[in-house]
Amino acid sequence: MLRFLLAPAAFLYKAGVTFRHRLFDWGVLKSERFDIPVVCIGNITVGGTGKTPMAEMVIAYMSQMHNVALLSRGYGRRTKGYREVIETSHYRDVGDEPLQIKLKFPDTVVAVCEKRAEGIRRICAEHPEVDLIVLDDGFQHRYVEPKVNIVMIDATRPIQHDRMLPAGTLRDLPEELHRAHYFIVTKCPERMAPIDRRILRKVLIQVAYQKVYFTRFESFMPQPLYPEEASREPLAAAQQVIALSGIGNPRPFLDTLRTRYDLVAEMTLDDHHVYRVRDLSRIGALLAKHPDAVVVTTEKDAVKLTNRDKIPEQIRIKLYYLPINISFIEDSATDFLQRLEEDVRAN
Repeated sequence: MLRFLLAPAAFLYKAGVTFRHRLFDWGVLKSERFDIPVVCIGNITVGGTGKTPMAEMVIAYMSQMHNVALLSRGYGRRTKGYREVIETSHYRDVGDEPLQIKLKFPDTVVAVCEKRAEGIRRICAEHPEVDLIVLDDGFQHRYVEPKVNIVMIDATRPIQHDRMLPAGTLRDLPEELHRAHYFIVTKCPERMAPIDRRILRKVLIQVAYQKVYFTRFESFMPQPLYPEEASREPLAAAQQVIALSGIGNPRPFLDTLRTRYDLVAEMTLDDHHVYRVRDLSRIGALLAKHPDAVVVTTEKDAVKLTNRDKIPEQIRIKLYYLPINISFIEDSATDFLQRLEEDVRAN
């Protein structure tokens, strides 16, 4: 019933998105191309598809050959305009994901700017040593024409069965996927059937040069957010765990904890959630109810919980985060990254 009620709004949204694309296709709105190679990592749906882990993988590899910069909109920040991210930045000023990347890659230039073309010009002017820009989440904006488009696809939400917002999770048109160079299908089952891979390739590939890679998230042992205060012992398999997440699609995170530990409570918040005193009170209440439990959160949430003065000690000593990366399940990550490097260097 709700689907039918949302159908008119989805129709209007699709019409607006379509008209905007036509303005770019007709040259009324201009896409800007830069001399410096730009690799865009985006998607066409709302919710988590793994753009940040992919950006981290690309930065880690490309930094061996290039001076890399990352440019993001800085979704959810309270500031406007161009701002460079430093390790002591507050996530409310620069966004949680850009700060997470800066903390992992302190030698990499990380900047936020809602106007992507302006942000690229500022990076080039202020950091002439930069020779490659990774553009986070710019596929649907089109004011910048990247050299390479990497589009992330969530295997648990096939686009051929999805609908436009607000009736579904599509924020852009599937027919625009012809602009992609690489598709990274994330959250695939470990034993993905060959027929399922063939179906997805048939749905996604619209141009002969496009390539599809199938991946899943690989998670590691939870790490204490405050290692000097937490126990040095790794979490045991029977450990009671409270899951804390504010991400687009928390299901894989919750499934991982449920598989490994005794998941006694879940505190699921909106994507890019801003943590406040009442949230810490809720966490404290859950720990009081489950005194033997620890709190395990995501990497993206962890960067918002690093202010020691605002996190009570009884939470700090029990606060862990779950590191993840992207694991390729068919072709190798090396194959993808080497192809990407060839595309970056090509004239």
